[in-house]
Amino acid sequence: MFDADVVEHLVRARLRSLRTTLGYSLDDLAARANLSASTISRVETGKRALSLDVLLPLANALQLSLDALFESAADDDVVIRPVQHRSKSVTTWQLNRIDGRTLAVKTRLEPDDSPPSQRVHPGHDWFFVLEGRVLLWLGDRRIEVVAGEAAEFSTMTPHSKAAIGGPAELIEVFDREGQRAHVHH
Repeated sequence: MFDADVVEHLVRARLRSLRTTLGYSLDDLAARANLSASTISRVETGKRALSLDVLLPLANALQLSLDALFESAADDDVVIRPVQHRSKSVTTWQLNRIDGRTLAVKTRLEPDDSPPSQRVHPGHDWFFVLEGRVLLWLGDRRIEVVAGEAAEFSTMTPHSKAAIGGPAELIEVFDREGQRAHVHH
């Protein structure tokens, strides 16, 4: 059943939570949304009516859809059911929703005789090896990362990775810039 008060409270709480999670002050978000800090404060505290002329710029500034602000509180807002995607020797499962600051992915790399091509893009990547061994290329450097170890690097350095001697499974986290590059390739 639709309860306007509950939905309104949810939207206000999500806006404040997203703003603080992203580390934005009222002034920071105001500059990004082209609104005043006092308007945003009044929206968050319930002293201003919710309207599209305010919600659209706020959603855009927080880089999420309006739908994400109004999603219901069913189990689907907590439980993610990853779907497998396969491309050549790489299988991935997206572990979070794209509306956040980061993208989390479980990746299975199968050994491949040819080294993957290195890419460069804005952002920062991090991965943790769950199983197997991974060879990380960072420019001319070759770094072996084994189960139980993690790697973190700027993606402005040419980079790629491959499994060594058998399959490898890892959890990868990409920041917002890295997320754009990985989701769009």
